[in-house]
Amino acid sequence: MRSARPGRLHLGDRVRFEERTYTVVGLTGMRVRLADIHGTGMLIDQVHLQTAEDFAVLGAGERAALGSAALLDHLSEKVAERALWWQRRLIEILTGLPPDAPVGAGPRPEYDPACRSLAERERAKAAELAALGEEISARTVKRKRQRYEAGGVAAVVDHRLAPHASLLGRADPRVVAAMRQVIAESFPASTRTIEYARWRTGRILAAEHGEDVVEMPSRATFYRLFAKLSGGVHVTGSASTRRSLADQPEGPFRYEQVAAPGELMQIDSTPLDVLVRLDEGVPGRVELCGLVDVATRTIAAAVVRPTTKSVDASLLLARALTPEPMRRAGRTR
Repeated sequence: MRSARPGRLHLGDRVRFEERTYTVVGLTGMRVRLADIHGTGMLIDQVHLQTAEDFAVLGAGERAALGSAALLDHLSEKVAERALWWQRRLIEILTGLPPDAPVGAGPRPEYDPACRSLAERERAKAAELAALGEEISARTVKRKRQRYEAGGVAAVVDHRLAPHASLLGRADPRVVAAMRQVIAESFPASTRTIEYARWRTGRILAAEHGEDVVEMPSRATFYRLFAKLSGGVHVTGSASTRRSLADQPEGPFRYEQVAAPGELMQIDSTPLDVLVRLDEGVPGRVELCGLVDVATRTIAAAVVRPTTKSVDASLLLARALTPEPMRRAGRTR
Protein backbone atom coordinates (compact mmCIF):
# COMPACT_ATOMS: atom_id res chain seq x y z
CA MET A 1 0.00 0.00 0.00
CA ARG A 2 1.39 3.39 -0.90
CA SER A 3 0.17 6.87 -0.08
CA ALA A 4 -0.62 9.30 -2.83
CA ARG A 5 -0.18 12.37 -0.64
CA PRO A 6 0.91 14.68 -2.31
CA GLY A 7 1.27 12.66 -5.53
CA ARG A 8 -0.74 12.81 -8.76
CA LEU A 9 -3.65 10.51 -9.51
CA HIS A 10 -4.15 8.74 -12.84
CA LEU A 11 -7.13 7.22 -14.58
CA GLY A 12 -7.73 3.68 -13.41
CA ASP A 13 -6.03 4.11 -10.00
CA ARG A 14 -7.73 2.29 -7.12
CA VAL A 15 -8.00 4.46 -4.02
CA ARG A 16 -9.38 4.19 -0.50
CA PHE A 17 -11.63 7.01 0.70
CA GLU A 18 -13.96 7.05 3.70
CA GLU A 19 -13.39 3.33 4.30
CA ARG A 20 -14.45 2.37 0.80
CA THR A 21 -12.56 1.41 -2.36
CA TYR A 22 -13.04 3.44 -5.54
CA THR A 23 -11.58 3.59 -9.04
CA VAL A 24 -10.54 6.88 -10.62
CA VAL A 25 -12.65 7.14 -13.77
CA GLY A 26 -12.31 10.85 -14.53
CA LEU A 27 -10.01 13.80 -13.97
CA THR A 28 -11.35 17.29 -14.64
CA GLY A 29 -9.06 20.08 -13.53
CA MET A 30 -8.70 19.73 -9.76
CA ARG A 31 -11.70 17.40 -9.46
CA VAL A 32 -11.71 13.61 -9.46
CA ARG A 33 -14.59 11.36 -10.47
CA LEU A 34 -14.70 8.12 -8.49
CA ALA A 35 -16.76 4.97 -8.99
CA ASP A 36 -17.15 2.00 -6.66
CA ILE A 37 -17.58 -1.65 -7.59
CA HIS A 38 -21.33 -1.13 -7.98
CA GLY A 39 -20.90 1.72 -10.46
CA THR A 40 -21.99 4.40 -8.00
CA GLY A 41 -19.89 7.49 -8.58
CA MET A 42 -19.05 10.85 -7.07
CA LEU A 43 -17.21 13.99 -8.12
CA ILE A 44 -14.86 15.30 -5.45
CA ASP A 45 -12.20 17.97 -5.15
CA GLN A 46 -8.74 16.42 -5.46
CA VAL A 47 -7.34 18.37 -2.50
CA HIS A 48 -10.21 17.24 -0.27
CA LEU A 49 -9.73 13.65 -1.43
CA GLN A 50 -5.99 13.49 -0.84
CA THR A 51 -6.16 15.22 2.55
CA ALA A 52 -8.68 12.73 3.94
CA GLU A 53 -7.33 10.77 6.92
CA ASP A 54 -7.83 7.32 5.43
CA PHE A 55 -6.95 8.20 1.82
CA ALA A 56 -4.48 5.89 0.09
CA VAL A 57 -3.74 4.64 -3.39
CA LEU A 58 -4.23 0.87 -3.36
CA GLY A 59 -2.88 0.24 -6.83
CA ALA A 60 -2.17 1.84 -10.15
CA GLY A 61 -4.72 0.81 -12.77
CA GLU A 62 -4.33 0.43 -16.48
CA ARG A 63 -4.97 3.81 -18.07
CA ALA A 64 -6.39 2.20 -21.17
CA ALA A 65 -8.90 0.19 -19.12
CA LEU A 66 -11.29 3.10 -18.59
CA GLY A 67 -14.36 2.13 -20.52
CA SER A 68 -14.02 -1.48 -21.53
CA ALA A 69 -13.43 -2.10 -25.22
CA ALA A 70 -15.82 -5.04 -24.92
CA LEU A 71 -18.61 -2.48 -25.25
CA LEU A 72 -17.48 -1.96 -28.85
CA ASP A 73 -17.91 -5.61 -29.88
CA HIS A 74 -21.33 -4.98 -31.42
CA LEU A 75 -19.98 -2.20 -33.63
CA SER A 76 -18.25 -2.46 -36.97
CA GLU A 77 -14.48 -2.68 -37.03
CA LYS A 78 -14.17 0.81 -38.50
CA VAL A 79 -16.30 2.43 -35.79
CA ALA A 80 -14.57 0.55 -32.96
CA GLU A 81 -11.11 1.45 -34.24
CA ARG A 82 -12.06 5.11 -34.41
CA ALA A 83 -13.29 5.06 -30.80
CA LEU A 84 -10.06 3.43 -29.62
CA TRP A 85 -8.11 5.97 -31.69
CA TRP A 86 -9.83 8.75 -29.73
CA GLN A 87 -9.26 6.94 -26.44
CA ARG A 88 -5.49 6.87 -26.88
CA ARG A 89 -5.32 10.61 -27.57
CA LEU A 90 -7.71 11.56 -24.80
CA ILE A 91 -5.73 9.59 -22.24
CA GLU A 92 -2.62 11.52 -23.23
CA ILE A 93 -4.51 14.79 -22.72
CA LEU A 94 -5.76 13.73 -19.30
CA THR A 95 -2.63 12.06 -17.92
CA GLY A 96 0.21 13.38 -20.05
CA LEU A 97 1.13 9.92 -21.34
CA PRO A 98 -0.46 7.67 -23.97
CA PRO A 99 -1.66 4.27 -22.71
CA ASP A 100 1.21 2.42 -24.40
CA ALA A 101 3.96 4.64 -22.99
CA PRO A 102 6.94 2.64 -21.64
CA VAL A 103 7.54 2.47 -17.89
CA GLY A 104 9.42 5.52 -16.66
CA ALA A 105 8.61 7.64 -19.72
CA GLY A 106 7.80 11.30 -19.16
CA PRO A 107 5.08 13.35 -20.84
CA ARG A 108 5.83 15.53 -23.83
CA PRO A 109 6.16 19.21 -22.85
CA GLU A 110 2.88 20.24 -24.48
CA TYR A 111 0.98 17.54 -22.55
CA ASP A 112 2.66 17.76 -19.15
CA PRO A 113 -0.15 18.33 -16.57
CA ALA A 114 2.38 19.94 -14.25
CA CYS A 115 3.16 22.70 -16.76
CA ARG A 116 0.13 22.91 -19.04
CA SER A 117 -3.52 23.50 -18.24
CA LEU A 118 -6.19 21.17 -19.55
CA ALA A 119 -7.29 23.74 -22.12
CA GLU A 120 -3.69 24.14 -23.36
CA ARG A 121 -3.35 20.38 -23.72
CA GLU A 122 -6.60 20.25 -25.70
CA ARG A 123 -5.40 22.98 -28.04
CA ALA A 124 -2.06 21.21 -28.44
CA LYS A 125 -3.82 17.99 -29.40
CA ALA A 126 -6.03 19.79 -31.92
CA ALA A 127 -2.93 21.35 -33.50
CA GLU A 128 -1.19 17.97 -33.60
CA LEU A 129 -4.17 16.34 -35.29
CA ALA A 130 -4.43 19.19 -37.80
CA ALA A 131 -0.80 18.61 -38.75
CA LEU A 132 -1.70 14.96 -39.41
CA GLY A 133 -4.57 15.95 -41.71
CA GLU A 134 -7.40 15.59 -39.17
CA GLU A 135 -9.58 18.71 -39.28
CA ILE A 136 -10.57 18.65 -35.60
CA SER A 137 -10.99 21.80 -33.53
CA ALA A 138 -10.00 22.28 -29.91
CA ARG A 139 -13.69 22.55 -29.08
CA THR A 140 -14.30 19.09 -30.53
CA VAL A 141 -11.37 17.71 -28.55
CA LYS A 142 -12.83 19.21 -25.38
CA ARG A 143 -16.25 17.72 -26.07
CA LYS A 144 -14.75 14.29 -26.69
CA ARG A 145 -12.70 14.55 -23.50
CA GLN A 146 -15.78 15.42 -21.44
CA ARG A 147 -17.71 12.51 -22.90
CA TYR A 148 -14.83 10.14 -22.27
CA GLU A 149 -14.57 11.18 -18.63
CA ALA A 150 -18.30 10.72 -18.19
CA GLY A 151 -18.78 7.40 -19.99
CA GLY A 152 -15.50 5.90 -21.06
CA VAL A 153 -14.59 4.72 -24.54
CA ALA A 154 -18.19 3.86 -25.44
CA ALA A 155 -19.13 7.53 -25.03
CA VAL A 156 -16.78 8.68 -27.82
CA VAL A 157 -18.24 6.37 -30.47
CA ASP A 158 -19.19 8.23 -33.64
CA HIS A 159 -22.87 7.32 -33.79
CA ARG A 160 -23.14 8.64 -37.33
CA LEU A 161 -21.13 5.58 -38.41
CA ALA A 162 -22.62 3.13 -35.92
CA PRO A 163 -25.53 0.95 -37.05
CA HIS A 164 -28.91 2.08 -35.78
CA ALA A 165 -31.43 -0.29 -34.33
CA SER A 166 -34.44 -0.93 -36.53
CA LEU A 167 -37.73 0.58 -35.41
CA LEU A 168 -39.26 -2.83 -36.07
CA GLY A 169 -36.85 -4.66 -33.76
CA ARG A 170 -36.11 -8.28 -34.74
CA ALA A 171 -39.28 -8.79 -36.75
CA ASP A 172 -39.07 -11.29 -39.61
CA PRO A 173 -38.64 -9.30 -42.87
CA ARG A 174 -41.06 -11.69 -44.60
CA VAL A 175 -43.76 -10.88 -42.07
CA VAL A 176 -43.08 -7.16 -42.44
CA ALA A 177 -43.33 -7.41 -46.25
CA ALA A 178 -46.66 -9.24 -45.98
CA MET A 179 -48.01 -6.63 -43.56
CA ARG A 180 -46.99 -3.83 -45.92
CA GLN A 181 -48.91 -5.61 -48.71
CA VAL A 182 -52.00 -5.82 -46.51
CA ILE A 183 -51.75 -2.10 -45.76
CA ALA A 184 -51.40 -1.30 -49.47
CA GLU A 185 -54.48 -3.39 -50.25
CA SER A 186 -56.53 -1.41 -47.75
CA PHE A 187 -56.44 1.87 -49.69
CA PRO A 188 -59.22 1.11 -52.23
CA ALA A 189 -61.06 -1.39 -50.03
CA SER A 190 -63.62 -0.84 -47.34
CA THR A 191 -62.50 -0.51 -43.74
CA ARG A 192 -61.36 -3.76 -42.12
CA THR A 193 -60.45 -4.75 -38.59
CA ILE A 194 -56.95 -5.45 -37.39
CA GLU A 195 -57.88 -9.11 -36.95
CA TYR A 196 -58.65 -9.26 -40.66
CA ALA A 197 -55.20 -7.75 -41.33
CA ARG A 198 -53.65 -10.46 -39.18
CA TRP A 199 -55.56 -13.19 -41.00
CA ARG A 200 -54.70 -11.70 -44.39
CA THR A 201 -51.00 -11.50 -43.44
CA GLY A 202 -51.03 -15.22 -42.63
CA ARG A 203 -52.67 -16.02 -45.97
CA ILE A 204 -50.06 -14.01 -47.89
CA LEU A 205 -47.21 -15.77 -46.06
CA ALA A 206 -48.74 -19.18 -46.75
CA ALA A 207 -49.21 -18.39 -50.45
CA GLU A 208 -45.66 -17.09 -50.93
CA HIS A 209 -43.66 -19.38 -48.63
CA GLY A 210 -45.92 -22.34 -47.88
CA GLU A 211 -48.07 -23.32 -44.94
CA ASP A 212 -46.38 -22.99 -41.52
CA VAL A 213 -43.02 -22.09 -43.09
CA VAL A 214 -42.96 -18.54 -41.69
CA GLU A 215 -43.97 -18.24 -38.05
CA MET A 216 -46.53 -15.57 -37.37
CA PRO A 217 -45.77 -13.26 -34.41
CA SER A 218 -47.97 -13.30 -31.36
CA ARG A 219 -51.11 -11.20 -31.35
CA ALA A 220 -49.54 -8.53 -29.11
CA THR A 221 -46.39 -8.36 -31.26
CA PHE A 222 -48.46 -8.19 -34.44
CA TYR A 223 -50.49 -5.32 -33.04
CA ARG A 224 -47.34 -3.37 -32.18
CA LEU A 225 -45.82 -3.95 -35.63
CA PHE A 226 -49.06 -3.04 -37.33
CA ALA A 227 -49.30 0.21 -35.38
CA LYS A 228 -45.77 1.18 -36.47
CA LEU A 229 -46.26 0.23 -40.13
CA SER A 230 -49.72 1.75 -40.55
CA GLY A 231 -49.14 5.00 -38.69
CA GLY A 232 -51.05 7.85 -40.35
CA VAL A 233 -52.66 5.56 -42.96
CA HIS A 234 -56.00 4.97 -41.17
CA VAL A 235 -56.19 1.31 -42.20
CA THR A 236 -58.83 0.56 -39.57
CA GLY A 237 -60.29 4.07 -39.58
CA SER A 238 -62.35 6.16 -41.97
CA ALA A 239 -62.27 4.88 -45.54
CA SER A 240 -62.71 8.36 -47.03
CA THR A 241 -59.84 9.72 -44.95
CA ARG A 242 -57.64 6.79 -45.96
CA ARG A 243 -58.34 7.30 -49.67
CA SER A 244 -57.87 11.04 -49.42
CA LEU A 245 -54.47 10.61 -47.81
CA ALA A 246 -53.46 8.04 -50.40
CA ASP A 247 -54.40 10.36 -53.27
CA GLN A 248 -52.56 13.43 -52.02
CA PRO A 249 -49.28 14.24 -53.80
CA GLU A 250 -45.98 13.67 -52.06
CA GLY A 251 -44.43 16.71 -50.45
CA PRO A 252 -41.04 18.11 -51.46
CA PHE A 253 -38.03 16.14 -50.26
CA ARG A 254 -36.50 19.27 -48.80
CA TYR A 255 -37.12 22.99 -48.60
CA GLU A 256 -36.22 24.66 -51.87
CA GLN A 257 -33.92 27.67 -51.70
CA VAL A 258 -35.10 30.20 -54.27
CA ALA A 259 -33.82 33.73 -54.88
CA ALA A 260 -35.30 35.01 -58.14
CA PRO A 261 -38.97 35.91 -58.77
CA GLY A 262 -40.69 33.27 -60.85
CA GLU A 263 -38.07 30.63 -60.07
CA LEU A 264 -40.58 28.50 -58.18
CA MET A 265 -44.37 28.91 -58.25
CA GLN A 266 -46.86 26.96 -56.15
CA ILE A 267 -50.59 26.45 -56.74
CA ASP A 268 -52.98 25.85 -53.88
CA SER A 269 -56.71 26.04 -53.35
CA THR A 270 -58.86 26.41 -50.27
CA PRO A 271 -62.62 26.50 -49.73
CA LEU A 272 -64.11 29.82 -48.66
CA ASP A 273 -66.47 29.71 -45.70
CA VAL A 274 -69.04 32.00 -47.39
CA LEU A 275 -72.15 31.54 -49.49
CA VAL A 276 -72.31 33.19 -52.94
CA ARG A 277 -74.87 33.30 -55.70
CA LEU A 278 -73.72 31.06 -58.52
CA ASP A 279 -74.41 31.54 -62.24
CA GLU A 280 -77.58 29.45 -62.00
CA GLY A 281 -78.92 31.82 -59.36
CA VAL A 282 -78.63 29.32 -56.54
CA PRO A 283 -76.48 29.86 -53.44
CA GLY A 284 -73.37 27.76 -53.00
CA ARG A 285 -69.80 27.67 -51.75
CA VAL A 286 -66.73 28.42 -53.80
CA GLU A 287 -62.98 27.68 -53.70
CA LEU A 288 -60.15 30.17 -54.00
CA CYS A 289 -57.28 28.94 -56.17
CA GLY A 290 -54.09 30.98 -56.20
CA LEU A 291 -50.64 30.95 -57.79
CA VAL A 292 -47.96 32.02 -55.29
CA ASP A 293 -44.42 33.12 -56.10
CA VAL A 294 -42.21 31.46 -53.46
CA ALA A 295 -39.31 33.93 -53.77
CA THR A 296 -41.35 37.13 -53.27
CA ARG A 297 -44.30 35.62 -51.33
CA THR A 298 -46.72 37.39 -53.68
CA ILE A 299 -49.88 36.11 -55.37
CA ALA A 300 -49.32 36.18 -59.11
CA ALA A 301 -52.90 35.25 -59.98
CA ALA A 302 -56.06 33.95 -58.30
CA VAL A 303 -59.50 32.71 -59.38
CA VAL A 304 -62.70 31.86 -57.52
CA ARG A 305 -64.57 28.80 -58.74
CA PRO A 306 -67.31 26.53 -57.40
CA THR A 307 -64.85 23.63 -57.71
CA THR A 308 -61.18 23.77 -58.61
CA LYS A 309 -60.30 21.75 -61.71
CA SER A 310 -57.14 21.17 -63.70
CA VAL A 311 -58.19 23.78 -66.26
CA ASP A 312 -57.98 26.43 -63.54
CA ALA A 313 -54.23 25.82 -63.27
CA SER A 314 -53.85 26.78 -66.93
CA LEU A 315 -56.01 29.85 -66.33
CA LEU A 316 -53.80 30.90 -63.42
CA LEU A 317 -50.66 30.52 -65.52
CA ALA A 318 -52.20 32.55 -68.36
CA ARG A 319 -53.23 35.35 -66.02
CA ALA A 320 -49.83 35.42 -64.33
CA LEU A 321 -48.02 35.77 -67.68
CA THR A 322 -50.44 38.25 -69.26
CA PRO A 323 -49.90 41.93 -68.38
CA GLU A 324 -52.86 43.61 -66.73
CA PRO A 325 -53.55 46.16 -69.55
CA MET A 326 -53.77 43.38 -72.10
CA ARG A 327 -56.20 41.45 -69.90
CA ARG A 328 -58.54 44.46 -69.76
CA ALA A 329 -58.42 44.86 -73.53
CA GLY A 330 -59.30 41.24 -73.98
CA ARG A 331 -62.38 41.59 -71.81
CA THR A 332 -63.51 44.76 -73.64
CA ARG A 333 -63.57 42.99 -76.95
